[in-house]
Amino acid sequence: MRSSSRTAGPLLGVLTVVLTALCLSAAARADPSVSLGASFSPDRLGARTTIGLSFRIGAPPGQVPPALTQAEVRYPPNLGIALSGLGLAVCAPSTLDAAGASGCPANSLMGRGKAVAELRFGAQTVTESAAISIARAPDQEGHIALLLYVSGPSPVNTQILSPAQLLPAGGAFGGRLNIEVPLVASVPGAPDLAIVQLSVTLGPKGLTYFEQVGRQTLAYQPNGILLPKQCPRGGFPFAGTFTFLDGSRARARSVVPCHRRLRGLRRG
Repeated sequence: MRSSSRTAGPLLGVLTVVLTALCLSAAARADPSVSLGASFSPDRLGARTTIGLSFRIGAPPGQVPPALTQAEVRYPPNLGIALSGLGLAVCAPSTLDAAGASGCPANSLMGRGKAVAELRFGAQTVTESAAISIARAPDQEGHIALLLYVSGPSPVNTQILSPAQLLPAGGAFGGRLNIEVPLVASVPGAPDLAIVQLSVTLGPKGLTYFEQVGRQTLAYQPNGILLPKQCPRGGFPFAGTFTFLDGSRARARSVVPCHRRLRGLRRG
């Protein structure tokens, strides 16, 4: 019995050290947090609109979140995306890669946006902003495919293509926007760039299309995404799932509330 009591002390000390190390390691690897935002512009029931989506990724103080590898945002049912008049032409990935968004047909553009990324280099955090153009790509297995062209000039020169698809979704949702996020190398000795903010629009806002009528080329704004005439109970739901390079995941939800007013009337 004395022998057992003599070994208990050292074993207890080792276990304490191991558990402490595990707790510190878990704290250092705290999963990132994500907040999700959604909007309609205009936000009138039965009207054509532009959908706005945004998310912000948070990490513990003094840290940069791990690199994002996939973002999936589910959106409400009965949104007339397929009948929006958007994406009448397609842009090949090779065109975007060679010439950027300016090389795509104007009628292939379906939205725009902005991304903010961070990288940790020693004790310094470097921030980079990039513009996003969303173009219609050739359909994949019968589903609408998109390409997000991300271009950021400094401090890390960045031009990347993020493939995306509009896919079915079940439950309270009508579909999901699935975005694959490629890893972007930063500088030697530093981790990959980590997206911390992203905002995009999907709709006619800020877009100009062209139509050939006889010998004339007419400019016009595409119709936009048709909102249903009735509001779902509790508003229009959005939900996001975000996957990171270290295997962690984060989820977030957002709701666009309904305003009880007649179509065409201004908010009271």
